[in-house]
Amino acid sequence: MSKKENTYKEDIENQDTKENEREMAEENVEQEVVEPAADELLQQEKDKFLRLFAEFENYKKRTSKERVELFKTANEELMTALLPILDDFDRGLAEIKKVKDKNLLKGMELINTKLRSTLTQKGLTQMNVKQGDDFDAEIHEAITQIPAPSEELKGKIVEVVEQGYKLGDKIIRFPKVIIGQ
Repeated sequence: MSKKENTYKEDIENQDTKENEREMAEENVEQEVVEPAADELLQQEKDKFLRLFAEFENYKKRTSKERVELFKTANEELMTALLPILDDFDRGLAEIKKVKDKNLLKGMELINTKLRSTLTQKGLTQMNVKQGDDFDAEIHEAITQIPAPSEELKGKIVEVVEQGYKLGDKIIRFPKVIIGQ
């Protein structure tokens, strides 16, 4: 072989080597590009998982809170229906006191006490409203206004017509009052 042919073969081999090196460099670049993309995908999936997990935890908290609220106010309809009966019972007791029959009064007071304690155990509480308290439109229902019997009762509760009741923290019947002008 001549020197020229050897040089030609070396040039071809050098070109092949350079092409191989170039291809390998391109593959390395592609691999480097793929690896960060895989890391990004992994990070995105982790973020999705964390968000989904947090959303599920919030859902569990919300539903358990709603369930507790439902149990607290499940008796609201029944309690609201019993309130007029409690009012009638109070009026009946007031009339029995006028008759002065001690045994009848004692029996009715026992029944009243038992009924009220049972309702209290179920979450019903009577609102403490009395004559002379300041009127608050948020928690009282004004039926009417009358001229105040004294200066100190102006803008205050003169009479409680109907007691108010709460079931837990929720007012289920606002106390009906008469306020002084």
